[in-house]
Amino acid sequence: MTADDSYGRLDDDDYPAYTMGRAAAMLGTTPGFLRAVGEARLITPLRSEGGHRRYSRYQLRIAARARELVDQGTPIEAACRIVILEDQLEEAQRINAAYRRAAEHPHDTDD
Repeated sequence: MTADDSYGRLDDDDYPAYTMGRAAAMLGTTPGFLRAVGEARLITPLRSEGGHRRYSRYQLRIAARARELVDQGTPIEAACRIVILEDQLEEAQRINAAYRRAAEHPHDTDD
């Protein structure tokens, strides 16, 4: 990938653009917190060729939500589980809304 190709990825929420240090600074937390949410399987950072953790904007939003819960006194394992369940609920609601729209307009197809 050339430098020109990588500029197009800056808008990609899933592109692992942030190092652990930068991600921790952006969240106002420590690298240890990011390792802990990784160990709790909330996020799985990608690895650079050198083996360093790299985070996407989407992963940082998820980690930020966990940080809010931890700051409110929720244990980190519970915070991670809550965030996972919130994410699953949001996806289920999105799918249900699509099914409802399809049921309300059964003749609106792309055929």
